[in-house]
Amino acid sequence: MKETYIKEFVQIQPNNPILIEGLPGLGLVGKIALRYLIKQLKAKKIAYLYSPHFPYFVLVNKKGNVRLLRGSFYYYQNPKGNDIILFTGDSQSQTIEGQYEIAERMLDFSEKNNVKTIATIGGYRMEPKEKPKVIIAATSQDILNKALQAGATLSATGSPIVGTAGLILGMAKFKKIDALCLLGETRGYLPDPLAAKSVLEVLKATFNFDLDLAGLDEEISQAEIMVTKLQQIEAKRALQAEETRKEEDKKTTYIS
Repeated sequence: MKETYIKEFVQIQPNNPILIEGLPGLGLVGKIALRYLIKQLKAKKIAYLYSPHFPYFVLVNKKGNVRLLRGSFYYYQNPKGNDIILFTGDSQSQTIEGQYEIAERMLDFSEKNNVKTIATIGGYRMEPKEKPKVIIAATSQDILNKALQAGATLSATGSPIVGTAGLILGMAKFKKIDALCLLGETRGYLPDPLAAKSVLEVLKATFNFDLDLAGLDEEISQAEIMVTKLQQIEAKRALQAEETRKEEDKKTTYIS
């Protein structure tokens, strides 16, 4: 395999579709959000994306079979509005060249299926004190305003958006496709379903589609328990370090 390619196995004729992308990143916000969307919408898998720029290992299933890392496209035929194409995957590209190449293939696929709007999802490193905010940037003032009305917060001037979530916005203009990036505030070091839920709330209000988010609540509770345990471990470690320092100070002998 010398370059990124898409293997289609189901042909679709979508109605004015929106493409939503979410790959692993900070807090796995994009991955969690897309996984939940695929499950709730009962979206149908339609294509795989393979790339030599993914990490060089294979995944092994319970039966001992192996497969390459890949991205997957799913399709949801929306009876009440825009159809939705979903894209997620096992990993982001490990090279700069690959980031551009994968983004370009995704845009080619979007253009082929008459996608006029793309939404990308990721994480924004922050220690949220309350409900995580959703930071946004867009190529279109109209879509930006819709997301702001849905409760999002405008990204600070000059803030970089790293990876596929950002590159799609920069490259979408060449295809005359509107693009919106939604970044959920997250600590970043653990899977963060709460940040994913915040993003999905803004997303569904922006594009006006039905989505029950109650299914994330149990996952959020489990994540909060894990964070509490880690904070307790860190507090204990800091206390032990301080006690060790005091003991060392007592042993210090000063000669005048």
